[in-house]
Amino acid sequence: MQTNSAASNMESNREVCSELWCLSKSNRCITNSIPAAEGTLCQTHTIDKGWCYKRVCVPFGSRPEGVDGAWGPWTPWGDCSRTCGGGVSSSSRHCDSPRPTIGGKYCLGERRRHRSCNTDDCPPGSQDFREMQCSEFDSIPFRGKFYTWKTYRGGGVKACSLTCLAEGFNFYTERAAAVVDGTPCRPDTVDICVSGECKHVGCDRVLGSDLREDKCRVCGGDGSACETIEGVFSPASPAAGYEEVVWIPKGSVHIFIQDLNLSLSHLALKGDQESLLLEGLPGTPQPHRLPLAGTTFQLRQGPDQTQSLEALGPINASLIVMVLARTELAALRYRFNAPIARDSLPPYSWHYAPWTKCSAQCAGGSQVQAVECRNQLDSSAVAPHHCSAHSKLPKRQRACNTEPCPPDWVVGNWSRCSRSCDAGVRSRSVVCQRRVSAAEEKALDDSACPQPRPPVLEACQGPACPPEWAALDWSECTPSCGPGLRHRVVLCKSSDHRATLPPAHCPPAAKPPATMRCNLRRCPPARWVTGEWGECSAQCGIGQQQRAVRCSSHTGQPSRECAEALRPPSTQQCEAKCDSAPPGDGPEECKDVNKVAYCPLVLKFQFCSRAYFRQMCCKTCHGR
Repeated sequence: MQTNSAASNMESNREVCSELWCLSKSNRCITNSIPAAEGTLCQTHTIDKGWCYKRVCVPFGSRPEGVDGAWGPWTPWGDCSRTCGGGVSSSSRHCDSPRPTIGGKYCLGERRRHRSCNTDDCPPGSQDFREMQCSEFDSIPFRGKFYTWKTYRGGGVKACSLTCLAEGFNFYTERAAAVVDGTPCRPDTVDICVSGECKHVGCDRVLGSDLREDKCRVCGGDGSACETIEGVFSPASPAAGYEEVVWIPKGSVHIFIQDLNLSLSHLALKGDQESLLLEGLPGTPQPHRLPLAGTTFQLRQGPDQTQSLEALGPINASLIVMVLARTELAALRYRFNAPIARDSLPPYSWHYAPWTKCSAQCAGGSQVQAVECRNQLDSSAVAPHHCSAHSKLPKRQRACNTEPCPPDWVVGNWSRCSRSCDAGVRSRSVVCQRRVSAAEEKALDDSACPQPRPPVLEACQGPACPPEWAALDWSECTPSCGPGLRHRVVLCKSSDHRATLPPAHCPPAAKPPATMRCNLRRCPPARWVTGEWGECSAQCGIGQQQRAVRCSSHTGQPSRECAEALRPPSTQQCEAKCDSAPPGDGPEECKDVNKVAYCPLVLKFQFCSRAYFRQMCCKTCHGR
């Protein structure tokens, strides 16, 4: 557990969940390249408090699902490795759309792909491509000395390593772990080296092609351009000197000569100019390569100890096989495919055309190899009816680019503009998908596709809109209760609502209403309203008082909707205060009743205006 502040700063600058760093006693940052334990607290620029989960810092307490990796797009094809003779171009991709995280699976499939390029033959006399690579080391010292390097043709070395022989010296060495892409694996094959491995190519020098040479060494041919000649030569009796065995015409291929007496030391090959090209062969069992007549003859020893001389051909000159007569009779087996004279060939024949381009770049496409009728004289394509329908070759088809496509945006069509005139908005669907095969697509999170995401909305513009009515907001309902009206202003505006136009410019039938009925709530009912009481009708004693009583609406206007049964009285009985007795009257006539003790209270609360209290408290009320 890290407690030192310096160590904390050190860990904050590194991803502790993928590699734990510690502070040693000498204050040095050290690591054993082991990630921190699951649940170790961590912090990143976007996570204040997290914990380590599957080597990644995630929010504390969460256990997110792993994200499987997906291939990104292929890079453009690179330059061809050769200018002629069949080179290789490559393209690569990375597992980063998205990268696998939190235990997610890594991408399946090839990270690098190759294709053939510049498959035309090199000009006559061109230097051998492998020899050219060896010669590039002539100017580089080897163990302090300079050598002239040639291609090592012996066995016991890797086919696609650059093994060179020091000319004039008895040693060879590997100068490079891998030859340049497009270098033939061996002299007797059309297969080529790619990234240090021998890859199959067709006779058309195209990677993965199934096109084969026929027995006449015609690429995609039907074998009609040559005939096989074979036999066993055994002279009747020994003779002096060389004796002719068989004549091999110019252009012959797949030449095979085998001595049934275990040795070819008495064999000779003579050219058509009567010159002896080869006289006697070494009797040693190790393979030998003999350049002759435009091809390379190889001396091999079979499992039954018999020796044979073989060449792929074609030879550029006629050869005569001869044998030296000796005491014992020679027995020689021969076989070769000789070209048929052009005048004896059918004028037209079926041939396979090159493979078409793959119909899809990924998720499974197909290639077709059509059959075409060609003129045998110049190999030009002619109309199909020139060739025999019975010998027509079947059309070929093969799968190609079967790896899933990288995630990409699938964009739908734009919708109609939201407005038929002036500026509007239109939308479309944008979904992140990955095509797995021709019939399967997988929807992914938007983060898996290249960013930024294509827009979902965009502005659109139509023709200019005509003037139109524009209504302002409604006013408040008037009155505030019961049936009423709302009002608003309706104007004729230009299409952009910037200018106000005369009403005649807008269609009258489309004008919105300027008034609208409304009723917010029921009004309060009418009620009786009373006035103040008037003076008493009697100046002394019992009389009557009157007041005004009227029915009023909630607005204060007269109304007839009040209930008559609830009408308040408009008159009431009253009693006026009588004057006091004239002067001189005896005091006994105006006095307080002795038994009444509250006369001072009657006076205090002004009850003297009432006849009863005025009589009972006469003296107090009159101030006597």
